[in-house]
Amino acid sequence: MVMPQRKIPISRRTFLAGTVGTGLVMGLGTVLPGCSRKQAAEEIAASGASRIFSPAVWFEINSSGAVLINIAKAEMGQHVGTALARIVADELGADWSRVSIRHVDTDPKWGYMVTGGSWSVFTSFAMLSQAGAAGRTVLIDAGAKLLGVEAADCRAVGGNVVAGDKKISFADIVAKGDISRSFTDEELAAMPIKPAADRDLIGRKSAALDVPEKSNGKAVYGLDTELPGMVYAHPMIPPTRYGSTIGSIDDSAARDVPGYLQTLRLTDPGEVLQGWAVVIAESFPSAMKAAKAVKIDWQAGPTAKVSEADIMAEGAKIAADPASGVLVVNDGDVTAARASAAKNHSAIYRTSTALHFTLEPQNALVEYVDGVYHIHSGNQWQSLIVPVLAKSLGVAEANIMIHQYYLGGGFGRRLFGDQMIPAALAARELGRPVKLVFPRAEDSRFDCVRSASVAKFDASFDKSGKLTGIEHAAAAGWPTLAMAPGFLGDGIDGKGKFDPFSISGADHWYTLPAHRVRAINNELAQKTFLPGWLRAVGSGWMGWGVESFMDEVAALSGEDPVAFRLARLDAAGKNAGSAPNSVGGALRLAAALRDVAERSGWGKKLPAGEGMGVAVSHGQERNMPTWTACVAHVAVDSKTKKVTVRKIWQTIDCGTVVHPDGAMAQAEGATLWGLSLALHEGTQFENGEVKDRNLDTYSPLRMADVPELDIRFMESTEFPTGMGEPPLIAVPPAIGNAIFAATGKRIRDLPIRL
Repeated sequence: MVMPQRKIPISRRTFLAGTVGTGLVMGLGTVLPGCSRKQAAEEIAASGASRIFSPAVWFEINSSGAVLINIAKAEMGQHVGTALARIVADELGADWSRVSIRHVDTDPKWGYMVTGGSWSVFTSFAMLSQAGAAGRTVLIDAGAKLLGVEAADCRAVGGNVVAGDKKISFADIVAKGDISRSFTDEELAAMPIKPAADRDLIGRKSAALDVPEKSNGKAVYGLDTELPGMVYAHPMIPPTRYGSTIGSIDDSAARDVPGYLQTLRLTDPGEVLQGWAVVIAESFPSAMKAAKAVKIDWQAGPTAKVSEADIMAEGAKIAADPASGVLVVNDGDVTAARASAAKNHSAIYRTSTALHFTLEPQNALVEYVDGVYHIHSGNQWQSLIVPVLAKSLGVAEANIMIHQYYLGGGFGRRLFGDQMIPAALAARELGRPVKLVFPRAEDSRFDCVRSASVAKFDASFDKSGKLTGIEHAAAAGWPTLAMAPGFLGDGIDGKGKFDPFSISGADHWYTLPAHRVRAINNELAQKTFLPGWLRAVGSGWMGWGVESFMDEVAALSGEDPVAFRLARLDAAGKNAGSAPNSVGGALRLAAALRDVAERSGWGKKLPAGEGMGVAVSHGQERNMPTWTACVAHVAVDSKTKKVTVRKIWQTIDCGTVVHPDGAMAQAEGATLWGLSLALHEGTQFENGEVKDRNLDTYSPLRMADVPELDIRFMESTEFPTGMGEPPLIAVPPAIGNAIFAATGKRIRDLPIRL
């Protein structure tokens, strides 16, 4: 599945460069209707940076030589601004000490805005490289004229244009040079991008631009925002996500709370919120206290009695039905393989409901000014929530502006900004700014949880014990069906649609004699809650089943787990890979697997009760593979059944590593979250809602349980792929397989409980 902004079609765009006030502003811009390219360039020169056309203006250089790079991606701890700024600054030849970044709002000029799927660098690399290269071209041409030399003899480095012993700064070029120029689509596409050997910033150590203000307290998160005259709102969440209605509200006891103002019953025309109210007060402590005193008579929706067991049972039933679901992979003849098999082996793998638990709970501050709803909050997918807000508020999308802030954790929860809806509805009704904050328990009840899942695997073997085919059916609630149905994929036989983000990982890079995959929507889960995307998305639960079952098949085949995988990572047929995203195909995954096996000492003798397990992953999406191989070393106490993870090795090939420190931080964080999901995290539905609502009962990984990590990036100059989530995927199955090696017991449920 390819998002619209993944590769911006150059055929519809022009690159513009012009003097704007005293600075140089450059970007990819769509020319306005009825406006020629010449007119567009003249308007830029005359109007200033605020009139740069959509979708984006990626950087500015002012007359002092400072470079400002605009970031249209959300910052939630992954240092995305630093990574994207490196791309532009390296191509530009900028002085990194003079570079700053700005996270932008949802003005349409910034184009389609989403931060998720580990797409940020992958989707932006070519575009930002071209922008930086075009800027370098303009600066060198103008600088050469000022120096009286040929442009071919110049290079841009460290914020200067240099020719032999002569040089001129970007500042002087902007102040004195002729930098008005436009590029055709063809010229932009042909911009000379630096070869890897000539890069000064990409792949090198340098300071992250967002760290200082996060360290000194200057960073502003959505939760920090304030506006004059604002009031606070506390959400009153109904007993079911769908179908609840309010019979009556009794706030008589709340009126004794100092600062309490009123309780609003909300009506959402978009029907995202059903049966909602909010308590309004002058301070949030007052709102919290009043919320406990307000009594609401709710009529619950039809899923008020649904449990986790019900959802799992439904998943098992539909996964076992060969007529269910949508066909996603159909290689070879699985039916024939099963019919002629000397032996068949089946297994069911399950994952429980998982919560996001971002450090910063959901929040939004909304002000209505001159016909525009100004929303102050941190969000990952602005282009998804703006149309939803427009429907709920009954206004045009142009009347909604989201002002972006740092996110105190996103992990997929803030891909849907549904917390903005009640704040906006309340602000409209009250006629003053409203700041809505979710306490932790309400944040959990309102979470777009990772759906419980059930995956059924069936393998067939011939008389010699050789694997002849695997069928895989996976059932879960589908986030994309609920929130972004336009991104549903078509079944390969043309019969139905499926959520590609809820089956990714099943379309792996192993060469199998026959392979069939069906994606199945669990309608009971879909009706009970709003399924959400959680870090690594579908691959996070697909990988658990796929890689654990591969271990089962290896054992049944009498093969070493590493050797079994290597034999099938042969890059044959569709697994050969292609440029630019998957050059080398499965051979690169095999190389990562060999590396991690060697580094971990795979096959060495271990004490009783200890074992090593292996798993691999191609990341979240087949068309954006980050090749990852993982080995986990565990010890299992035979008496207490406690599992201790002693060490995790990972080898990762993500192509060009743009920001090494950021990439390592991402890899470490994702690895530990994978461990957390494997052994610690998980809740269940009880009476239509999640049972665990705070950290007293929902227990992520603790510091005392953090193992030694040994993570290595493969050297590569290939196109950069995603890093935020892929290292999570192989960790749970590697741990499960290690437990089997240590105990002989096969684990098929997450979280792991012996």
